[in-house]
Amino acid sequence: MSTYDIVIVGGGPAGFVTALTAKRMYPDKKVCLIRKVRKAAIPCGIPYIFGTLRAVEKNIIPDALLLNAGVEIVIDEVASLMLKDKKLKTRRGVEISFDKLVLATGSKPAVPKIEGVDLDGVFFMRKDVNYLNRLLSSVNKARNIVIVGGGFIGVELADELSKLNKNVTIVELLPHCLMLTFDEEFCTIAEKKLRSLGVNIITNARVTRIKGEEVVKSVELSDGRELPADLVIVAVGARPNSDLARESGLKIGAYGGVVVDDFMRTSEPDVFAVGDCAEKYSFFTGRPVPIMLASIATAEARVAAASLYGPRLTRGITKVVGIFSTAIRDLALGAAGLTEKMARREGFDIIVGKFQTVDRHPGALPGASKLTVKLVFSRDGIIMGGEVAGGVSVGEITNIIGLAIQNRMTASELATMQFGTHPLLTAAPTVYPIVMSAFDALHKM
Repeated sequence: MSTYDIVIVGGGPAGFVTALTAKRMYPDKKVCLIRKVRKAAIPCGIPYIFGTLRAVEKNIIPDALLLNAGVEIVIDEVASLMLKDKKLKTRRGVEISFDKLVLATGSKPAVPKIEGVDLDGVFFMRKDVNYLNRLLSSVNKARNIVIVGGGFIGVELADELSKLNKNVTIVELLPHCLMLTFDEEFCTIAEKKLRSLGVNIITNARVTRIKGEEVVKSVELSDGRELPADLVIVAVGARPNSDLARESGLKIGAYGGVVVDDFMRTSEPDVFAVGDCAEKYSFFTGRPVPIMLASIATAEARVAAASLYGPRLTRGITKVVGIFSTAIRDLALGAAGLTEKMARREGFDIIVGKFQTVDRHPGALPGASKLTVKLVFSRDGIIMGGEVAGGVSVGEITNIIGLAIQNRMTASELATMQFGTHPLLTAAPTVYPIVMSAFDALHKM
């Protein structure tokens, strides 16, 4: 039987960061990471395998960082946990004992109940390298591709596949793509861009059947329409991969994730859970939410690693804000916290501030893009959310908004914030968009 001080189960971003951080913080501890695949794909980079990278092997989490740090990697699958005895058993029959255990088992694609979903030519967004190579091969051969689901993965896939001159169609159940994250005016910006690239978008539509004998031939919609399809990619979300935790008796939450405290400790002493397999709670309501992001997973991983032998941080992950960004060619979109629609649905009394400008100054500079910022404040002036559309600066502007939300900044504080600008990098200091959006909200207050 092998013995380690710290064992991490799962090799995605959460497991990777947990192992690396644990070894850095406790260099004398023996650390082991167990994963069932020989190579681990970078989850967020998967859509870009098809149109930009053109190879799965260019989207791999590098093992060298772990190995150079002294982390041992075991390629095997954990079959069972004996938490009281602080032991686990793998599929190959190997027993491993541990002092501290971190579960980073990630998530699984949601599989809708659609007839024909098991036909050849129907794929999901799995993080398995061999599976992704098969999908890439199928993409290269296909002409008509139907993407079921118009969330981030569906939209990014559509953008990438359109680079290959494929006939790409998104089928989305809601009135707009990206509607679970953005208000309608931002969704329509994304849809306009996709359509300009030749992507077909069908909204307010449900896939009722995937047709074919053994191999997919078409997709049937709830309104009777039938779409030709050589390939179908189902991207309708994910669910926590918490089966191992559930079988071992750990407490499971409303959305199927492992229940954890602010420092990622589970219901069992010396056992932690991080990433998609851990339950998440809303920063605004405290209720469970199905938010799964690598950025949250890696933050949780650092907190867990720093807390294995007693908390070393002044605070843990209290609740999740939800900070998202995406890109469709030269259009970037970002959202943090609550949208206007979400806030009103939750019953919050809100004020909305908006501003449009360009992300360079003067706007005639090469590469300048129109920039739109929308901020949501509570009636008493505390920021609750924001959305951004524009060029590459959108990602970091969204992160600034996310940080402001976490620190409960007010419209007055944002309106008077100090910041740096440069003609080639930011909007003009005279019209910095976060400041001007905050001033717009203050005026309405």
